[in-house]
Amino acid sequence: MPSRILVVDDEMDLEQLVRQKFRRAIRDGEFHFFFAHSGVEALETLAREKDIDVVLTDINMPEMDGLTLLSKLTSHDGVLKAVVVSAYGDMDNIRTAMNRGAFDFVTKPINLDDFETTILKALREADAIKSANRVRDELLAIQNELNVATDIQLSMLPQVFPVFPERTEIDVHARMIAAKEVGGDFYDFFPVDEARIGIVVGDVSGKGVPAALLMAICRTLIRGSAINGARPHECMAAVNNLISGDVVPGMFVTVFYGVLNTKEGTLEYCCAGHFAPYIVSDQGVRMLESVGGLVVGAVPGWEYQSATVQLMPGDALFEFSDGVTEANSATDSDYGEARLEECLKGVHSTRAEEIVDRVITAVQEFSRGVPQADDITCLAVRYMGK
Repeated sequence: MPSRILVVDDEMDLEQLVRQKFRRAIRDGEFHFFFAHSGVEALETLAREKDIDVVLTDINMPEMDGLTLLSKLTSHDGVLKAVVVSAYGDMDNIRTAMNRGAFDFVTKPINLDDFETTILKALREADAIKSANRVRDELLAIQNELNVATDIQLSMLPQVFPVFPERTEIDVHARMIAAKEVGGDFYDFFPVDEARIGIVVGDVSGKGVPAALLMAICRTLIRGSAINGARPHECMAAVNNLISGDVVPGMFVTVFYGVLNTKEGTLEYCCAGHFAPYIVSDQGVRMLESVGGLVVGAVPGWEYQSATVQLMPGDALFEFSDGVTEANSATDSDYGEARLEECLKGVHSTRAEEIVDRVITAVQEFSRGVPQADDITCLAVRYMGK
C-alpha cells in the first residue's frame, strides 16, 4: 500500500513542485499525494479519504488557517501525523502548532530535500504506530480468545453446588483458581452408579493453553473409563495408555481418583503421582497413604494400585493441587503441608464449602503481594452417613 500524504497550501505552484520532486515514488506506487488549497477543502478530503498518513499544511491560508485545521484533525490511534509549513521568522505560530500536536515543521522557502526528509520521518513514525497498533489488536484478539477459553474450561468443571442435591449422605465442594487465563488443574464429581460417586483432582504439568487442552482430554477419558465400571487403578491405567506417547514430551498429569460408596462410607482411591488426600475427623487430621503409581502420560503400560479406606459419618476428605502447598510468600517460603494441616484442624464440623474457602483464603493471605505462580485447586467431601 502506498503512503498517503495530504498537502494543504493555497499556493498552486507547490503542487507542481511536489509532483516533480516525488514523480518516481508516485510512479512506482510508493506515495499517493492528495492536494487541497484551503483548510475547508482539506477537511473534506480527510472525510473522504480515511487512511491519510501525513498532513502537511501551510499555517497562513485564507478561509481556514493551518492552526485551525490542526485543531480539527482527528487521529485514529495516533497514526495521522501533521507537519506545518510557515515562514522562517514565524516561530510563534510554529510553536503554537507544535503545542497543538504537530509532529514537525518545515520553513519557507521550502527546501525540497528537507521537505522529503521531514515527510519520510513522519511516515516512519506513522508506520511504527501502525505496527504497534497491529500488535495490540492481535494481543487483544488473543486475549478475547483466552477469555472464551476460560469460560469453556470453567464450564467443564462443576460450578453449581450442591452437585448432587438429592444425596443427603454427602456434602461436596471445590474451587480452581488458574494462575493464567486458563489452567491445567481440574476437579470433577460424577455418579458411577446409584451408590458410588467418582471424585477427581488433577494437575497437568505446565500452565496455559497446552495444559488446558490436556486437562480437557484427561478429564473426559477419566469419566469415560470410570462410568464403564473400571476401578480407580484400572481407570488410571486405561487413561495412561491412551495418552502416553501422544502428549508433548515433558508433559504429564498427576491425578487423584477416588470412588466413594455413599451407602457404606468406603473410599477406594488411586494417586497417580498426586498428593494423597487428608481425612479430617474428630480424631484430628491425617493424610492417607499415597497408593497408586506414576504420573499419567509418562510411561505406557504402567500398572497402578488402589487402596480402600473407611470413612465414618462426619469425616471430611480434603484433596488439593500443589498450587496450595507450593504457594510462595513474600519471604520466598512455601505454604507447605504443615500449615495446611494446621489450617484443616479447625474444620472438622464445617461444611465442605467452608473448608475449601478457609484453605484458599489462608493460602492467599500467606502469598499476599506475590503473583500466583501455579493453579490452585481445593476439593472437600464430607461424608454424612446414611
